[in-house]
Amino acid sequence: MFGKLGDLPGLLQKAKEMQGQMKAVQAELASRRYDGEAGAGMVRATVNGKLELVNIKIDPKAVEDIELLEDLIRASMTAATAKAQAGAAEEMKKLTGGVDIGALGKMLGMG
Repeated sequence: MFGKLGDLPGLLQKAKEMQGQMKAVQAELASRRYDGEAGAGMVRATVNGKLELVNIKIDPKAVEDIELLEDLIRASMTAATAKAQAGAAEEMKKLTGGVDIGALGKMLGMG
């Protein structure tokens, strides 16, 4: 009558296991580094898997034009962040067996 809800203890155990795996993946992602560059490498930003800036390198030539430098910093941050997000999405797909949790949440009206 209740389908899979009849095995509530089993489902709760599975959810607990997945929560532990999620914490492990988050820790792994936090230790990863993703580089993004702009201006043919004049500015290179490095973010971790938590999307935090951990390093930035600026070629002295880029400092000559402040507006250009600002654009290059933004572009390098955008590139590094996109790589980090893609890495996180890939790890989440592995964890969920290929199910896109974000898409599932949107289908269920949760996102």
